[in-house]
Parts: sequence; C-alpha cells; structure tokens
Amino acid sequence: MKRWFMSALILVLLVGILSACGSSNSSSGSSSGKTTDTLAAAKKKGVLVVGSSNDAPFAFIDQKTKKFSGIDAEIIKEVARRLGIPKVEMKQTKFENLLLELNNKNVDLVTDGMYINPQRQKIAKFSTVWYTEGEAFIIPKNSPIKSVDDLKDKVVGAQKGTAFFDFANKLKKEGKIKQVNVFGSQADLLLAANTGKIDALVTDGAVAAYSLKQDPSLKLKMLDPYTPQASGVIGAAARKSDTKLVNAINKQINILKENGFIKKALKKYGMPDNYYVPVQK
Repeated sequence: MKRWFMSALILVLLVGILSACGSSNSSSGSSSGKTTDTLAAAKKKGVLVVGSSNDAPFAFIDQKTKKFSGIDAEIIKEVARRLGIPKVEMKQTKFENLLLELNNKNVDLVTDGMYINPQRQKIAKFSTVWYTEGEAFIIPKNSPIKSVDDLKDKVVGAQKGTAFFDFANKLKKEGKIKQVNVFGSQADLLLAANTGKIDALVTDGAVAAYSLKQDPSLKLKMLDPYTPQASGVIGAAARKSDTKLVNAINKQINILKENGFIKKALKKYGMPDNYYVPVQK
C-alpha cells in the first residue's frame, strides 16, 4: 500500500525542491530566512495546519459532519488542544506529496497513517510511535478458519496493485494458500467474501477494520489472533528543524497513551487491541 513505499524519484525531487525553495512561505513561517518556531507560531495563530490525503480511517473530512475525523485526526486534535492550540485544519494533498508540502512549509505537520521508515526519516523528523498496523485477513463470521494455517486449501482474495496482493501470492508460492483471486477494489473484495465467493481476503488492517465497523450488514470479521508479517509503525511527520514541536507532541502522546485516549481512538474506528503501542521508555 502507499504507506509502505516512497520512490527514489520522490526523494530526488524533494532534494531539488528544498534547495530551490529554501525561502518558501510557510503556513506558520516567515520570509525572513530565519528558522521558524512552528509550535510558537501555531499557538500565536491558534491554528495547526496538518497535511492529509483525506484518507479514512486515518485523517479525513467526514462527509456527514464535515468535521476533521479519523484516528490520526482524533489524536492530533487532542494533542493540539493540550498544547494550547484550539483549532486543527486539514490541507488535502496527494499522499506521495505530503512530505514535499511539509518541507515547502505549506503545512505544519503530516498526520495521515504514515509509516515511519528510514527513507522518510532522512527528510522529516517523526514523532514517537502513535500506533502500529499492518495487513489483516477477513473471513465470514461463521468461517471454520481459526488461523493462517487453515488457508492451505482455501481461496483468498486480494486487491490488484497492492502490497497485499503480492503478499497473498507469496503465501501461495509457499503452499500456505490454495488460490488467490484478484479484485479491483476494496468494495469488491468485501462483497466477494460476504457472498461466499472467496474463503477469505487480505488487505490493509486499519481500512478493513473501519469498513467492517461502518457497514454492519457485512457478515465478516477479522481473523484474530493474527500477527501482521508486514506491519509498520505510525506517527506524525514534522520538519527536521521542528524539534520543539516534536518534543511537545511526544510528551502529550505519552500522556494520551497512559490515560487511555489513544486506545479509545483506535477502538472508535474498529482497530484491534494489538495495534496499540505502549509508552516507549
């Protein structure tokens, strides 16, 4: 999926853009050429601008309420409130361009289910881990499947073009899945499982959990217990120079873990308990 991958081309483009646009205007910066204290600027304006691809269930504008919603949205809004910033605004940007927008100072922070990985850490400063997620298997509620070992003689669906399709084919080659059926969308996958056309499906765990929670007509459930083999850790991305902002966020994240806020946010959007990450000492 998109959170797993940032191409070398994006990195090259970013280096060029950063060298050419060192004096770009910021959502909370200035044109003086001095390093901006993003935290202080956001407090002064009363607004923190975050970048997202409008991506459910991570950070999106709810079509019914028109409010900034999602796991990451819930977390960053509470963090901002605790830091004395009353408002969080979302700026919608294509996922592959989020870190470009961040380093061009068009947003203050990126909060969109973004995996923390070495490539991204070269060009952004990440907060402490908020939570983890990875692939999940979805099965009918009355399925006899109890573990991945039970898939040896089963037909599993996956969405074309995703890392999960590749993962399913890898399991097939290893003899752990009988057959992999390809589908063009998440909706088609869920429908096929719900109508018995496939025995199970593999997809993004967070997206799957949210879909099941949103549509109770689906007679499906997540295979549990299951430990993702390609899980990633998620946090907020800030500019390299924004140490004060990241430190302030980290302090609040630890508090929100200790008081149960993050667990509640994960549960609200249908995430399993094993996506929770305790305070990192």
